[in-house]
Amino acid sequence: MKSWPEVYIPTIDSRFKFPPLSLFNSASRKIQELPRKDVYRMYVCGITPYDSTHMGHAATYLTFDLVNRYLRATKAEVRFVENITDIDDPLLERASRDSVDWQVLAESQIDLFRSDMTSLRIIPPLSYIGAVEAIGLVTNKIEELRKAGAIYLVEKDLYFRVHSDANFGSRSHLSHNEAMKIFSERGGDPDRAGKENALDSLVWLSKRENEPGWPSINGEGRPGWHIECCAIALAYLEPDSKDEYLIDIQGGGSDLIFPHHEMSAAQARVSTGKDFSRMYVHSGMIGLDGEKMSKSRGNLVFVSTLTQSGVNPMAIRCALLMQNYRVDRMWSQDLLYQSQTFLENLTLQLSQTECAPTDQVIQSIVNALANNLDTEEVFSILRQWIKQSQAGLTGGQPGELSRALDTLLGLAV
Repeated sequence: MKSWPEVYIPTIDSRFKFPPLSLFNSASRKIQELPRKDVYRMYVCGITPYDSTHMGHAATYLTFDLVNRYLRATKAEVRFVENITDIDDPLLERASRDSVDWQVLAESQIDLFRSDMTSLRIIPPLSYIGAVEAIGLVTNKIEELRKAGAIYLVEKDLYFRVHSDANFGSRSHLSHNEAMKIFSERGGDPDRAGKENALDSLVWLSKRENEPGWPSINGEGRPGWHIECCAIALAYLEPDSKDEYLIDIQGGGSDLIFPHHEMSAAQARVSTGKDFSRMYVHSGMIGLDGEKMSKSRGNLVFVSTLTQSGVNPMAIRCALLMQNYRVDRMWSQDLLYQSQTFLENLTLQLSQTECAPTDQVIQSIVNALANNLDTEEVFSILRQWIKQSQAGLTGGQPGELSRALDTLLGLAV
């Protein structure tokens, strides 16, 4: 599937030192240092294209854009792969509700997503893969799981035995009751008759009447959600056989910790014998004016709506970066106003021929990002630099700071 245009990334002078990147690993529940590597493999879960890109989506993709930018600035290669679930129940339900062809709906929302990612200056993935084009990969992965004794039939549908992975549950740390509740809320079917275990996950859904299906050795049907990401990640990231982990970073919003990332990791481990990811990294949820932002509440704020109304995409980017990526936080008109004011002040000072010293500012920003993407500290550093520049301090290089902000934060100012 076509991605979106490449983003130009300026280089940073070698006099600036990049510590190893530390990130909070949801599996270990602590901040850990990524080892120094020449090549990193990062998989980020994409959208189901039945609605526009909202602030929660934007916050997630900005988080992993920061990771991507930091690792690239260390001169490492980042192999970044993202999927798009272009066939799933929510998409079919929305298409039926609106009396539109599901493929037409999906393509329109995928085009809008590409446009939003371009506006926000998100580095595009090396491979951007739809579930439909990955059906052959899913079929192969199911066969690997079948050979491992991890697949069984319920009527005409295929399920994965989650406890065939001895480490099942170790990435999400939920009690059985918590897992059951969340599984039911997030697309699972714990009450289905015929399942060996209530938490076992669907890997192949046989074709239903009036729904699309694709031919396979499992009969006509379509992939389950978790197996899709497992198959795509392992095929397109091409794990290094010498590494103890298949990939370095599995990323997404915190709502994906369970069941999605737990299930995908379990399937990867059973089919390969190796642990899936070195780090499981998750961004917080975005609410609106004190309430959870969700499709069911109808209180979503869309990137495209804001940009079409004339809001600078860099102001959206700033607003979402002002708090740490892991924090569940609120979107508000006041937050957007703060971001716009900050961006105006920053742009003004960077446009001057004289400004406060910048070398320590750049190094401090690098150090803050290395510390679990501490963007709160980054904005504190920049606000202090703006005050110093306004007070008449000189000796800095505004062009170099501007390029560093572009490289590290994706801010084109």
